[in-house]
Amino acid sequence: MQAVINNNLTISEKLDYLLSDVNSSTKNDVENSIVAMGERVVVALVDKLRTLTGLKRGVVAMSLIRIGESSIAPLKALACEDME
Repeated sequence: MQAVINNNLTISEKLDYLLSDVNSSTKNDVENSIVAMGERVVVALVDKLRTLTGLKRGVVAMSLIRIGESSIAPLKALACEDME
């Protein structure tokens, strides 16, 4: 699933597009596409954790894990906000 995504879209819109059709047979391809976008999507992914549920949330969480260390600070900030 190598979808061609319009470059005029925001990162959040690109993520919405990728996640719109996620299901058990496409989740790995969607996750790979998100991870390929790299560190620039981390803030938008963390923001998506607030609203998404189920499989979509799982794909976002696993993408953050795979992106790695650059995900830590935004996730800590989210956790601190939620504790207030």
